[in-house]
Parts: sequence; C-alpha cells; structure tokens
Amino acid sequence: MLNSIFDELNWEKAWREDSMTGVNMMKAAGIVPERSFDATAQKYNDQCFNEEGRQRTERIIGWLEEQGVTLEGASVLDIGAASGGFSIPFAERGAQVTAVEPSLPFVKLLEENSQKWARGKIDIVKDVFENIDIEKEGWEKAFDFVFVSMCPAVTDWESVERILSCASKFCYISLSAGPREHSLTNEILSNLKHPYTKPHNSEMIYLMQLLYLKGYAFHSLVTKEMKTAEVSRETAIQEVLNWLKIYQYPVDIETHRIIEDYLDKNYPSDPVTVYQGGRFGKVLVKLEDQNMYFSKKHGKMNS
Repeated sequence: MLNSIFDELNWEKAWREDSMTGVNMMKAAGIVPERSFDATAQKYNDQCFNEEGRQRTERIIGWLEEQGVTLEGASVLDIGAASGGFSIPFAERGAQVTAVEPSLPFVKLLEENSQKWARGKIDIVKDVFENIDIEKEGWEKAFDFVFVSMCPAVTDWESVERILSCASKFCYISLSAGPREHSLTNEILSNLKHPYTKPHNSEMIYLMQLLYLKGYAFHSLVTKEMKTAEVSRETAIQEVLNWLKIYQYPVDIETHRIIEDYLDKNYPSDPVTVYQGGRFGKVLVKLEDQNMYFSKKHGKMNS
C-alpha cells in the first residue's frame, strides 16, 4: 500500500484512466467539454459580474495576493478565461493578460467586457489550449502568472505539466474536490427509476499528490462555494437533463415527465431557485521563490 502511495507513475495512470473525473464523464455522455457552457454563457457572465460573483472573485484574488502574487505589471495567462471573470480584475490591477477561450459565445462576451473595463490590457486567443503550440508561440516560461480555474484543459498530469511550462513565477490551478451539487437535480434523484452514476469529481486528489511527489512547492486550499440562481422552468428542466446526461441516466419521455411532475408539485410558478456548486480545491504552485512569504498586509508568515 505504502509503495503505491509514493509511485508517481501509478498516480499518473490512475488520473488518466479515471472514468469518474468531470471531463471523462462529460465525454462519456457525448458532451464536448469546451462547448459545454456555450448555451449558458450569458447566465454564467451575469453570475460572474453580479455582487455575489465579484465578491467570490475578490476572495480568491485576495488569497493569491496574500501568498505573494503581484498583479501590477505582471504578465498573466488565463486559460479558459470564459467571459473574463478573472481576466478583467487582473487587468484592472495592472496586469497584461493573455486570455485563452475557445467558446465563441464566451469570446463575444469577453470582448465586450474587455472593451468596457480592461482598456486594451487583454489579448484574446480564440483556441483550445491543448491545440496551441507553446514553443512556436514563445510561451515557455513566458508568463509571470498562469491561472486555470475549473477548466477542461486540466485532464491529467501531462496537461498540468504543459500548463506549468508556461509559468515563470506562479501557477494557480483550481479543480473539483468532491461531487458537484445542483440542488434541483439532487432533489429529483430520489424520484428516478433507473440506476445512475454520480461522479466523485476528486481531481484535486491527483493534482496535490503528484505536485507533492514531484517536488513542487505550493499553497493549497479547499473551500465550499455555492451560487444562487433564479431560472425559468424551462431552464431548470434543461439544467437537470444536462446533469442527468453526465450521470449517464437515460433521458427519455419518462425522465421528462418525472422532472415536470416534480416541478408542478414543488415549484408551481417561475422563477425556480437553484443552488449549485460544491467543494473546490485551489493550488498555487511557486516556481521561482519557494520560501514562505511574509505578508506585510497582515504582518504574518504564510505557509
């Protein structure tokens, strides 16, 4: 048992072959990961830039700054930038941001948000990160800070190494640290008639173990984050169906009827309030100065 815990190759293989990771479950359900949020891009954008979303972003950036990340004058690579939920505040703090985003609905929103708030400090790359030739683009160790939050570009250790290769000082990666929660789906599960497979979404285990075994210095944090949304009945049904596809549950006429009957009984009028989120892991890898950082803001050591 102990030997396998310290075997890097076993951990790499386990992550690569784990059928229960979020990305692999989406692929098994016939969902293209980088296109999975196309239809809900505007809703996601609204949630990022409302008061709740901005506060969540500020908490994460505040944690990064406490660990020594300086954004003023920094070059930043934001992989899976979506509509700019982090690219925009990075630019507002004085960073020059390269934002990678393949989803065209998100790119359109990112362009609009960049023009509104970032004043030309965001360069948008409309491509899947995996398709980019890092050497040809001159991206090897080209960025002071690389940021990747809940992005399908992180699928295994090989993908992590590719991301790390772009950073010279810091690299932040956020992944699921447990099952994702969608309140309405969870309520409806007990009414279903067929078995389903709920993913464990434990990618964070693989990331932290391999960073440790491979000798990296890093800060880590696991928190529970939930979003509140009020959606129409039609949107609520579609969200539940999308989750059930990932759970590999048959989406047929009977499934639709069960969902609609449940809504009729428990949510007879619009809008439907939905809570979604879960536990998320955050890792900041220190590639340059690997010592503890003294935060003058709080007058204490951070480890």
